[in-house]
This record gives sequence, C-alpha cells and structure tokens, in this order.
Amino acid sequence: MEHRSQAESALGGAAYGMLFVLGVVMGVVGGFTHPLWPVGPLPGAAVVWVLMLFLVCLGAGKLLRARLAAAVPGAGWLLVTMPFTVQLASGDLVIASGLPGYVYLYGCLVALVVAYLLSPSSSRGSWLLRGYPAKNQT
Repeated sequence: MEHRSQAESALGGAAYGMLFVLGVVMGVVGGFTHPLWPVGPLPGAAVVWVLMLFLVCLGAGKLLRARLAAAVPGAGWLLVTMPFTVQLASGDLVIASGLPGYVYLYGCLVALVVAYLLSPSSSRGSWLLRGYPAKNQT
C-alpha cells in the first residue's frame, strides 16, 4: 500500500482544482467567442473551442493518468455552459440556436466524452499523485 504525504495530497488537490478553474474559464470565454471567425459556412471559432477543450481534457487525463482528471475540466465547462443555453425573460441568450451554437455545444459535449474514454484508467496512479511505498513495520 502506498502512502502519500500531506504535501503530495495538497498538490493533487491543487492540480484538480486548477483543472476545474481552467474548465470554468474556457466555458466563459468560449461561450462568448464561439460565433466569431466564420470560415465560409463553418463557424471557425466554435471548431477551435471544440478542439481546445478536447486537448485540455485529454492532456489532463493522460498527464495525471486518471479519467477523473479528464472529467474535471469538463465539469467546470458544463457548470458555466449549461446556464448560457437558457433564455432569460428579457430575451438574452449567450449560446443561441444556430450552426455556431450547435457546433460549440454538441461538439464540446462529444469532445468531453471522447477525451474521457481515451484517458487511461490505470490503478497505478499518476506521476504527480504517486505516493511512496510504505516501509515494513514489524
């Protein structure tokens, strides 16, 4: 059985906390900028945001060697993005229905699922969160 010091546990918690904050920031910025840069009929910014979210989630999952690490930025993104799809009484809407909104919303949801499935589910733990072996106490 491996033991982790308090510093290692704090480092792991900070890593997951920063991944969540990164997902929140990506959700806020992506929600307001996804309809920019049309490339012909294709919404260029929405496609870029889909790729960025996929790479961040997959990179986190591979670096921390855990599917939870891939899901945490996705949870932050979802926390911000889902309220952006609700139309207020005054008619304000951040992610409108239309090709840019659909590509951004559904493309990012698919990217989150694919990144989660491609992340390793190793029981060995990550290089960042790996503990040290316990000394035999006999």
